[in-house]
Amino acid sequence: MAKIDVINQEGKVVSSLELNDAVFGIEPNQQALFDALKMQLAGRRQGTASTKGRSEVSGGGRKPYRQKGTGRARQGSIRATQFRGGGTVFGATPRNYSYRINKKVRRLALKSALSEKVAETALSVLDKFEVAEPKTKTFVSIMEAIQAPKKTLFVVGQNEDVQNAYLSSRNVPDCTMMRSDLINVFDLVHANKIVMTSAAVKEVEEALA
Repeated sequence: MAKIDVINQEGKVVSSLELNDAVFGIEPNQQALFDALKMQLAGRRQGTASTKGRSEVSGGGRKPYRQKGTGRARQGSIRATQFRGGGTVFGATPRNYSYRINKKVRRLALKSALSEKVAETALSVLDKFEVAEPKTKTFVSIMEAIQAPKKTLFVVGQNEDVQNAYLSSRNVPDCTMMRSDLINVFDLVHANKIVMTSAAVKEVEEALA
């Protein structure tokens, strides 16, 4: 098992932690990562694009001219698709783009994303958050001490009291904080660095190992 240093809010090493190789040390599966990302991005689509067919466009109730004798092609409505102001053929309609992939593939994608961050030394472990009051300045100073760059993802344990830390982080651009049970492939891949608390690491290992 690989060992990683556990730091405090001042950036000082206070202990070490063994990472489970079954979660943080596998060979990243790029296909699983791709499938999971594609699924997440598809689920984010609004699917509200809408067009009107010829039956939905207003007007065109009467026949524009008589059937025979004009020399022109017969027409039943000026709202047919070939006319200006007519309906759209096979146009977009509101739909749900979301779909699901296999649970094993989702788990493999999460482990691949975490292992990739460990291999890139883009994962740090924090002992705990201790923020006395919600203050952005305090949180920014913590980020500077632990050398957290822009686009940092903070992962905390489900039972940790991090309300003040969460409120303090909301005004920091490109900074995200979430519980360990809410981690997903998009946020893991999108972040330049991941900072997890010791409790979060244990919970992730229990869930994915």
